[in-house]
Amino acid sequence: MSGHSKFANIKHKKEKNDAAKGKIFTRIGREIAVAVKEGGADPANNSKLRDIVAKAKANNMPNDTIDRSIKKAAGDANAANYEAITYEGYGPSGTAIIVETLTDNRNRTASNVRNAFTKGGGNVGTNGCVSFMFDRRGQIIIDKEECEMEPDDLMMIALDAGAEDFSEEEDCFEVYTDPDSFSAVREALEKEGIPMASADITMIPQTYVDLTEADDIKRMNRILDLLDEDDDVQEVYHNWNEPDEEED
Repeated sequence: MSGHSKFANIKHKKEKNDAAKGKIFTRIGREIAVAVKEGGADPANNSKLRDIVAKAKANNMPNDTIDRSIKKAAGDANAANYEAITYEGYGPSGTAIIVETLTDNRNRTASNVRNAFTKGGGNVGTNGCVSFMFDRRGQIIIDKEECEMEPDDLMMIALDAGAEDFSEEEDCFEVYTDPDSFSAVREALEKEGIPMASADITMIPQTYVDLTEADDIKRMNRILDLLDEDDDVQEVYHNWNEPDEEED
């Protein structure tokens, strides 16, 4: 894991998100709607909803907005039915990209995702064409500046709760879990009052690709920007070894 900390990117994304909170809140609202429909409106009895509420708080979503989203999802029989669809494809120089969406119109979403890949010189492939290059894991990132606990104590809490791996990076701690253990580990850290910069089940690339040509980097950023602008897109995973912000 070492050497591929994405904490700098998370901080950068958070800064970008501050300027586009409405979009982030809309995406989290969709996740809440799906979780409530699948498991009910009580976070105490719905671990998926608990995880999404924690994610909402990590993104500074106000409690009343979270509560409103849950109530709306629970009480609105006419609410849109969101369908989860995953797309896989290739960016410049064979970079692997996975796009997770929640949509109420699969034709619109398929067209927009395909368009984003095409405009960046990539192409959408078949299901499974790149996902084998990633491992699905729970990932919890803790900002060292926000955490007063000793690294060894933090590691023991995480491992005792069921984490598979713990690493100390330059500016953060990273905790990795099996997807099934993610909720238990996240809740154990939350119970200890440990602030989390991010906590998600994510796709971790097994290997990373460096883009050296300026045109390739420009095209890759074009794909990622277009996907980021699409309201139906929830998450984008890729194996491009993005340069740190200060190196740009």
